[in-house]
Amino acid sequence: MKGFAALGIGAALLFVQTGMAQMGAPDTPPPVSMPGINGPLAAKYKADADRILRAGETDDDGYVALTYLCVHIGKRLSGSPQLNTAVEWGAELMRKAGLQNVTVQPVMVPHWVRGNESATMTYKGESGSITRQLHMLGLGMSVGTPKDGLTADAVFVPSFAALDAMTPEQVKGKIVVFNPGWHGYGANVTYRALGPSKAAAKGAVGVLVRSATGLAMQTPHTGSLYYDEKVTKIPAAAISIEDALMIERLCKEGPVKVHLQMDAHMEADVKAGNVMGEIVGSEHPEQVVVIGGHIDSWDVGQGAQDDGSGIMGTFQAVTLIHKLGLKPKRTIRLVFWVNEENGEAGGKAYRKMIGAKIGEQVAAIEMDEGAEKPLGIGYGGFESMMPGAAPFDLNKLPPAQQQSFAALQDIASLLGPIGADKVLPGGGGSDIEPLTGDGVPALAPRTEDLHYFDWHHTEADTLDKVDPKEFRKNAAMLAVVAYVLADMDGHLAGKTAAPAK
Repeated sequence: MKGFAALGIGAALLFVQTGMAQMGAPDTPPPVSMPGINGPLAAKYKADADRILRAGETDDDGYVALTYLCVHIGKRLSGSPQLNTAVEWGAELMRKAGLQNVTVQPVMVPHWVRGNESATMTYKGESGSITRQLHMLGLGMSVGTPKDGLTADAVFVPSFAALDAMTPEQVKGKIVVFNPGWHGYGANVTYRALGPSKAAAKGAVGVLVRSATGLAMQTPHTGSLYYDEKVTKIPAAAISIEDALMIERLCKEGPVKVHLQMDAHMEADVKAGNVMGEIVGSEHPEQVVVIGGHIDSWDVGQGAQDDGSGIMGTFQAVTLIHKLGLKPKRTIRLVFWVNEENGEAGGKAYRKMIGAKIGEQVAAIEMDEGAEKPLGIGYGGFESMMPGAAPFDLNKLPPAQQQSFAALQDIASLLGPIGADKVLPGGGGSDIEPLTGDGVPALAPRTEDLHYFDWHHTEADTLDKVDPKEFRKNAAMLAVVAYVLADMDGHLAGKTAAPAK
């Protein structure tokens, strides 16, 4: 899920404070949702939807493919041989499934190498001394330390506001340890993304940041950081919640030193690619409903929920339609985007490929938040999920978007048999952001999302975390939604006015 390596500081800050700020937040009210309502679309497509849902109950092709991806290919960091193995395998998978126009769009991706890494904390106070190895993972795109590491006093910082209030003398030459508590992924990931440069601007020589999760299981979570090119790049790593809390307590008692050693470095960009296959439209093949997820992962775990479940869930959705012989009027294009985690090169390359034909992309659907129990379909970008945003009010939306919500409620009513018959404000993804920013309607499956942020970006993101039953439900839901969007008269409205077709 979302990286920051290629973002400007303003864009990065906007994303982490808006798009995902409440995901996983404690004490967050249930998401706003609208129930499915039978209408003309439900009447027209009920028979086809029922066929898809019945087939989806037993079709295991997607889960079988996910199993192979996780077990036999495994982690797929951009620039690694495993990623390119996955790209080649993904293209062959689409061909064997009978999809048309299977191709790999060449994309150059960054090659960050983690190398060996470790961190040790030492405390010496009146009550004795403590030396402890920390549970750590270097942050993606971080620079390394000197070969023998660096040792410096730790300074505990609970927030950016607290850092701003500190003098340069309080920070200079020290390793800043951020522990803001848990306020949801979007709020916490800000410290991972922007904390290193903010600390460096005050003179820090390194950063440790509490992992962006609410689950304390001594499990560090990696993810991308963003370096402000105007300040010195310093090494940065995530540590477990328990270790962050321990350092916080000890810093209040006496001096704490941290020894940090990281071999992390960048190598030359590597050629990879977006994998694409289609069900070509029967009447308007030039009009496209694009659906997919990202094929890369971090270099820990197996990339099962993030985002193996996304690419294999959307694969199963499209192949269900194909197996049933359904022929939508528009083209359904399946894409496994590359390099979402630390650069987003795949999504940008896809948008460049589309060029002036952006108006022919009639909908973009991304699955990149795991395959837990589906609630329904999200639509319209993440604005309503911003912290401090006004309560969602359908009546305040432009008429075209109100009509689109109504159409989706109509479609969602077809999903009652699997309990996913809701429409929720907020839907999109990093890979489709270049499209949806130019007016293509944004959609995404929405799930209970109870555990995704416990696992993602960790060694625990493994196949056993994906429930086959819920995986099949997500795939079936997406198959129904994608098919109807590709076949119905008219189309949804995007955030901005893309040329209509």
